[in-house]
Amino acid sequence: MTLTITLIVLLVLFLINVPISFALIASSSIYFLTSDSFSGAVLIQRMVGGIESVPLLAIIFFITAGILMNYTGITNRMLNFAQVITRPLPGGLAQVNVILSTMMGGLSGSNIADAAMQSKVLVPEMVKRGYPKSFSTVLTAASSLITPIIPPGIALIMYGYVGNVSVGKLFLAGIVPGIVLCLVMMLYVHFVAKKQNFETDKKERVTGGEFFRSFKDAILAILLPVIIIGGIRFGIFSATEAGAIAVLYALLLGLLIYREMKPKHLLDALVETVHTSASILIIMAAGSAFAWILTIEQVPQTLTQFMVGIISSPEMFFVVVLLFLLIVGMFVEGNVALIILTPLFMPMLQAYGIDPVHFGIFFIMCLSIGTLTPPLGTIMFTTCSITGTKIEEFAKESLPFLALLIIAALVIAFVPSISLWLPSELF
Repeated sequence: MTLTITLIVLLVLFLINVPISFALIASSSIYFLTSDSFSGAVLIQRMVGGIESVPLLAIIFFITAGILMNYTGITNRMLNFAQVITRPLPGGLAQVNVILSTMMGGLSGSNIADAAMQSKVLVPEMVKRGYPKSFSTVLTAASSLITPIIPPGIALIMYGYVGNVSVGKLFLAGIVPGIVLCLVMMLYVHFVAKKQNFETDKKERVTGGEFFRSFKDAILAILLPVIIIGGIRFGIFSATEAGAIAVLYALLLGLLIYREMKPKHLLDALVETVHTSASILIIMAAGSAFAWILTIEQVPQTLTQFMVGIISSPEMFFVVVLLFLLIVGMFVEGNVALIILTPLFMPMLQAYGIDPVHFGIFFIMCLSIGTLTPPLGTIMFTTCSITGTKIEEFAKESLPFLALLIIAALVIAFVPSISLWLPSELF
């Protein structure tokens, strides 16, 4: 009965648009206040215990590194390199959008940050070149979904921490799916550009000198994910220490090599880091307490028995989870869903014999797809608010991208080697 009241309170708070973290804290408080077994002090203990962990420092470090990168001039160098390598292709600037999301994913680790940046930088330029605003906005939103599965995606770190899964293996597992998703989107953009006549005129050929100049400017940024993965793989540093290395690397580029970061920029970046980190950590603290309640009430075990009783094959399990996560993503912020649902899914993975690393990539991608859909998709609202696109126009234009992303998620689910090849080879 106590759990039922808690869930009802949480649902009501969601419906009246109370911020997610406070809704979780309030509903968890109801549980402890109405329970005879626990005191209210346990809520505080579970919240503090949920974020009192050294591995979680990786999230703070990578957020800091990603924000610092925005003040180093790296974005412009990466943009220039992407424009050079996509110049011969139809839909050149749309192709730049996809490639820049993939490259910046290795720096920012946050799909919302990536989507916001490209909505400000690329969408206005795409509109000037004749692309519809709705298409440009949806492409920016859809391509930003590559970011969470490219190392060092913040979602990978959170899933690894909550699910007790190797973050190093998750980083490696996301590389191939991220690259495949990038190529699939580029192929789709190619056909749309041909059909709609977007930048299909013959362009000036890229010279070797021009390519190497742009590559030289971007190579230091491109090396960051390589340094992170290589260092973790060869045991030079842990995932948490890799975050600290990323911060030092960003400072080195901004202050000593490119020399575009000023003291004011450093202060602005640190303030932005505090705001972003605080919002994520309070969600993690609240989500940890709520997940503990579900565990105490044996909800994961009950759901596992129920799922195993009605679904016999891992393949059908993936399909059901996909549909469930698409619906969840429409209403619940991705980080909250990840924190709450990961402990629920872990016993199910054992029952179906599914590798948690493989499931993690699928899980994060499905939650990300939900951020593109009404009524509460976070990436949809972020991009639409910046570009001024109407929600109904976004929803209509996003249908082909949603179909493409769902097919890609199912391929990742049914072909485990796409995710597991690199971890199995290098670990």
